[in-house]
Amino acid sequence: MSPSSEPDSEFASGPAASSAPSPRDAHVAALLERYLAAQLKGQRQEAMRLVLEDGVGAGLSVADLQLRVIGPAQQEIGRLWQENRITVAQEHLATAISQLVLAQLYRHLPRDPPNGKRVTVACVEGELHEVGARMASDFLEMSGFDVEFLGANVPTDSLVRWVEDAKPDLLCLSATMSFHLAALQEAIERVRTIAPHLPIAVGGHAFEWARGLEDKLGVTFYGKDARALVAGACKELGV
Repeated sequence: MSPSSEPDSEFASGPAASSAPSPRDAHVAALLERYLAAQLKGQRQEAMRLVLEDGVGAGLSVADLQLRVIGPAQQEIGRLWQENRITVAQEHLATAISQLVLAQLYRHLPRDPPNGKRVTVACVEGELHEVGARMASDFLEMSGFDVEFLGANVPTDSLVRWVEDAKPDLLCLSATMSFHLAALQEAIERVRTIAPHLPIAVGGHAFEWARGLEDKLGVTFYGKDARALVAGACKELGV
């Protein structure tokens, strides 16, 4: 199933009452709560079991699990860290659990037929938060793109050399922390010197604090989330 498709059918047949969550939504909400608890307790095996057995095994799509469980859990982990309610070590442990879970989910990715377009996804220099960019890469791959995910903290020099050699059809750059926006701007400017017509998309939590920045940076489009990124990529590349 394409990640841009409609959500899967409800667990129970028949319409849900308008005043109550559907069985599916209630299941997802409970799964999110239990997954977050497993993260905070450092329970890797339990987190894995929840996603694979109670998630995939219960008929939830990879897209739903990423957008409605893993993504929101990571956002909550970040909020708890910002409020000094958990330590850096706890945040790192929780994030490592999500990275492990995403790696296991990868083999369950449904894939549309290849569309012949090559996309590079990278976190800018200094940016260590890669979960969002990893999920975006998975969504692009599910939609038929040939994706090269370069991971966290990609030095600008290396990024420029990569673009020059790989010649992707689209470059997607991620910045989570606002203090990495300067590195993002430098990366865009450097890439433009060697590939002036290359479409560049940006995304990441840093843009929540700098609305309209994508226009100032002169990028092709801003992907608010993984689905928006896929939609923008399809529109820009004509697939």
